[in-house]
Amino acid sequence: MNAVRIADILREKQTFSFEIFPPKDELPVEAGRQIVSELATYGPDYMSVTFSAGGSGNSEHSIDIAAHMQDEQQVTALAHLTCIGSTREQIAHNVKELTSRGVNNILALRGDRVPGQTEGDFRYASDLISYLKEQDVCVGAACYPEGHVECEDDARSMEHLKMKQDAGADFLVTQLFFDNELFYRFREACDRARIKIPVVAGIMPFTSESQVKRMAFTCGATIPARLIKRLVALGNSPEDLKKAGIEYACDQLTDLAANGVDGLHVYCMNRPEVGKAARDALLDCAYLEA
Repeated sequence: MNAVRIADILREKQTFSFEIFPPKDELPVEAGRQIVSELATYGPDYMSVTFSAGGSGNSEHSIDIAAHMQDEQQVTALAHLTCIGSTREQIAHNVKELTSRGVNNILALRGDRVPGQTEGDFRYASDLISYLKEQDVCVGAACYPEGHVECEDDARSMEHLKMKQDAGADFLVTQLFFDNELFYRFREACDRARIKIPVVAGIMPFTSESQVKRMAFTCGATIPARLIKRLVALGNSPEDLKKAGIEYACDQLTDLAANGVDGLHVYCMNRPEVGKAARDALLDCAYLEA
């Protein structure tokens, strides 16, 4: 497959995309490829694959899955790279591995801090973005509709986002959120801060009450009252919770589609049925064409 830059796709249309995480010890690579193959049938403009911090763990699997997306499924791949704890040599190696296999779209992330881990050669995501732009790749960056969980000052959080754009980021993908109104306010704040690159909205269906609570603490995601009421009404039925989580996410997606987002990115959690439900909802509201 000829390399396609996601920034070019975003200039032409509103995008629809998925994110998966690569296989670990308990998930064989072949199972990961099967997930990609099924998701590819739902017509995403691209798919992203996550990456372990510090260049360890599942990094080779990430590269393998990204290449599989493009070579065998003909879907543009967006590979994550995290810089915290990584040396310049490690990042250079991973970039070389990706580009040699035709993957030229990278989501540049700082990554989560790990106790006892050294800073590495790139302190901030903006430092990694600057380096990647020198490698002639298309670079995406993360953004946070409610501000980064480690930054209590919203103005400062927006300054950091502007630094990513100024460093060369071509587009932004949001962290998950459960309240679309917060995204719309964030989009307005981006306009005021002269953030001109596309902002893709990232949505993750919840699958359990514990997951919602975990996201609230780890990501700083606000839980709206209507979501809390839905969780209370469902009680402890795992299947009902999963169904309600997908329905809630699809409601978010259709509302975002109606309000002119640059793109929609679905955090599938390696569950193809989530991707199918999202695709079907967006077909129904004419965001996607059959």
